[in-house]
Amino acid sequence: MKVVVVESPAKAKTINKYLGKDYKVLASYGHVRDLPSKDGSVDPDNDFEMVWQADSKSASRIREIAEATKSADKLILATDPDREGEAISWHLLEALEKRRALKGIPVERVVFNAITKNAVTNAMDHPREIDQELVDAYLARRALDYLVGFNLSPVLWRKLPGSRSAGRVQSVALRLICQRELEIETFVAQEYWSIEADLRATDGTDFKARLHALDGKTLKKFDLPDEAAAKAALEAVKTGGYSVSYVESKPVRRNPPPPFITSTLQQEASRKLGFTAKRTMQAAQKLYEEGRITYMRTDGVNMAEEAYHAARKQIEGDYGARYLPEKPRRYSSKAKNAQEAHEAIRPTDFSLRPEAYRGDGDLKKLYTLVWRRAVASQMEPAEFERTTLDFLSKDKRAQLRATGQVIVFDGFIKLYTEGRDDGDDDEDSEGRLPKMKEGEHADLKDAKSEQHFTQPPPRYTEASLVKRLEELGIGRPSTYASTLSTLEDREYVRLDQKKLIPEDKGRLVTAFLENFFARYVEYDFTAELEEKLDVISDGKLDWKAFLRDFWVQFQAAIADTKELRVSDVLDALNEALGPYVFPKVDENGNVKENPRLCPLCNEGELSLKLGRHGAFVGCSRYPDCKFTRPFSADNEKDGAINPEGEELGLHPDTGEPVLLKTGRFGPFVETSQGEDEKPRRTSLPKGWEPQSINLERALKLLSLPREVGKHPEDGEPIIANLGRYGPYVQHQRTFANVPNIEELFDIGLNRATTLIADKKASRGGGRAAVKPLKELGKHPGDDEPIHVYEGRYGPYVKHGKTNATLPKETTPETVTLEQAIELINAKAKKKPAKKKPAAKKKAPAKKKSAAKAKD
Repeated sequence: MKVVVVESPAKAKTINKYLGKDYKVLASYGHVRDLPSKDGSVDPDNDFEMVWQADSKSASRIREIAEATKSADKLILATDPDREGEAISWHLLEALEKRRALKGIPVERVVFNAITKNAVTNAMDHPREIDQELVDAYLARRALDYLVGFNLSPVLWRKLPGSRSAGRVQSVALRLICQRELEIETFVAQEYWSIEADLRATDGTDFKARLHALDGKTLKKFDLPDEAAAKAALEAVKTGGYSVSYVESKPVRRNPPPPFITSTLQQEASRKLGFTAKRTMQAAQKLYEEGRITYMRTDGVNMAEEAYHAARKQIEGDYGARYLPEKPRRYSSKAKNAQEAHEAIRPTDFSLRPEAYRGDGDLKKLYTLVWRRAVASQMEPAEFERTTLDFLSKDKRAQLRATGQVIVFDGFIKLYTEGRDDGDDDEDSEGRLPKMKEGEHADLKDAKSEQHFTQPPPRYTEASLVKRLEELGIGRPSTYASTLSTLEDREYVRLDQKKLIPEDKGRLVTAFLENFFARYVEYDFTAELEEKLDVISDGKLDWKAFLRDFWVQFQAAIADTKELRVSDVLDALNEALGPYVFPKVDENGNVKENPRLCPLCNEGELSLKLGRHGAFVGCSRYPDCKFTRPFSADNEKDGAINPEGEELGLHPDTGEPVLLKTGRFGPFVETSQGEDEKPRRTSLPKGWEPQSINLERALKLLSLPREVGKHPEDGEPIIANLGRYGPYVQHQRTFANVPNIEELFDIGLNRATTLIADKKASRGGGRAAVKPLKELGKHPGDDEPIHVYEGRYGPYVKHGKTNATLPKETTPETVTLEQAIELINAKAKKKPAKKKPAAKKKAPAKKKSAAKAKD
């Protein structure tokens, strides 16, 4: 028997069918070992020795594989065909050798780009050894990312409270987003005008033309800078008497785009399907494991020879010979640092048309995209006729130009057209023009001028950011999805209508790194590291020599920050973020004489302050002036609220004032509940501006949390409330989002029950690890913590491996440490003692004991 190891159980099941009974296919479930998340996992002082560790689940996988090899005559490592896959095979081999599980069994490495019978059986016929150079490149990348993350992140924690982490690729991607936002904020719009005319040809066809030249001078974009210039030009255009002065018609061919690589798949799925990079890769992974597409982590743009033949056969059968080129179309990558080690992403079976694929949801949408792109890449170019017509007025002053194009042959666009990002020119927007010749007249129907303003560059989308990272040669195809997810998880950026917007926390981190670790967020430097990793994978650079060179300089940069004071950081950030935090122009376009002047005392100067939870803006005259506002310039108007509060009116139940206040975390409403009670406070929800808050709206907020009613199934209350992630309803441990904040205040029992039921129904997959409700304290016996949990059969306390259910009259909120200790001790006494060597008892006694155990 031969043991084959792949990465996923779905893949294992499929491959086992192809290989038959002489093979046993097992899954590693991805990586089996990783660097522990603690300092010292990579030791630069010991020649970059790396400590690898398997968690409990991975350890059980290794044991299963080791057990299977006992009766095997060969071990075949068939993990994915990239650096990560090579690394997983290396980790498995290392782990098995440490367990002495191989005992002379031959070990082979095989790779296949698609999970089809032909690809798998062919791979088995061509085994090789583990590619140590690829493994070295993986080790270098892993050590590099670890050293940057575990040495740079603590500097951030100490010098910039509220920040979460920094990473080699993550920080550069964040810098791109922040720089684009700064470009948008500092953008100054420039006015310009254009003149457009409506013309009619002699055959009665109406079309549009624009003013191209005036008085013999070709007009550039800003040559009509204001209304006066536009008005004078318009008068010249209205002279009329136009005739054709120039005609040009030329054929244009547009070639199809290449089949997908990882980055272009992520970009196009974002544009056309609205998928995030993470969602795209999850769907692609499933399609790959089903055997529907080839491996989805690649930067190669060409396909295998059999794929060219299959695609051409499909084109000829579906569209005819006119759409089939003489020979297969081959491509070369334009991406910086492209390795092109594997073929492009394509269907494994071109005869399986998208409408015949039985998958649903994301899988069907993505398969359709992959199939169409791959087939279209082998179709004939689209052919157009592009026409330019120039018209001269009767007084020869105004020259109009009309452009248009006509599809002569649709070619590949019959099946597929590539999506475009914001800001890209649309070549297909030109209309069709009438057939005309020089000297032919055209009537002027109307002419008008139009005012324009230049627009700032668009914010990055996930698609355009991936495109930019690829152009710069930063990161690898397999890293983009996780990089973007990390930025959102760390709350450094947010995704709003597909746009990536930097949060205050992200801007602070970027400004800090640009001021104190500039080299490590430079685009060229990061791209250079990627190039060196590729050189390592080619066997032309020793990976430890590469790390030594990097570590000497990086360690020196870290050391330079040891004497850095928080005040030094604040001075640098105040300077770097000044244009953003203290804009010189207000929202009405008025220039401020002193953007940093405190709006409350009109004496102090505003500056950034750092607190436990991050940055905020405060007055230099503190504590005499207690003005504070959030860090974001968008919230500057919130700071005009007096810290003592603005009275909105009196609470109808208590007669106490209801106040609108602001703090370092933003505006909120507050009312007193008596001398001995804490004031009731509620932050303003997203979208509620301080100037829109009146007594009625404030009372709505202060009414939260409110009980909607009792759940019809168990009589437990359903609560409506406002949380960190927006409005929600709660029933016991189930929280369901409420789509609209306004609905929260009058949501009824039926609607709330439906939301709760939908949330429960949407839960799927494996159960997540149960988190404790709270820690009560330490057990006096061993100083180990005692936690309170909500369990399937009610709340309980846990100490070590001992669980004790809470009595009915005791709740998680009321249970004390003393009660918990009593319950834990009582439960521990009831635990059965370890089995004595009583296996030698008489047979009847054994049966009786077994019966009791069964009962």
